[in-house]
Amino acid sequence: MPPLLPRSLHRLALRAAHRLRHVWRRLAKPQLRGVSVILRDPEGRVLFVRHTYGPPDWSLPGGGIARGEAPEAAARREMAEELGLTLGPVSELGTIHETISGAPHTAYLFLAEIAEAPVPDGREIVEVRFAMPDDPPQPVSGLAEARIAYLLKI
Repeated sequence: MPPLLPRSLHRLALRAAHRLRHVWRRLAKPQLRGVSVILRDPEGRVLFVRHTYGPPDWSLPGGGIARGEAPEAAARREMAEELGLTLGPVSELGTIHETISGAPHTAYLFLAEIAEAPVPDGREIVEVRFAMPDDPPQPVSGLAEARIAYLLKI
């Protein structure tokens, strides 16, 4: 099904939704669940992304888990939606408990190897870049740093 909104209008809506979500999380403090996926290319580089909303920092691809959705299914869905990738084998690296926008968040961290080039959707993801995990593009988000630290431990 083709998107209902043109990319530019969709990006504007995402920026507004991001701000509203931030306020709602601070007030309601819902229990959040999400996924982050460390995608490595054959050279061992990690894929970093920049979103069309929020801070301009480099981060890792991922997203929220829908009600009733398994974390690995969410990881696969997010990579398909945002980067046009169909993942092969996926390893779960662990779970991170943190706070995002004042709300408790459980992040399921996955690792996958990719050989195909990711294609940013132009709606949520505006730019992608591969870099070695110990030398990420700058500025890199604190959340991405925490997740990369997980990778560097294994």
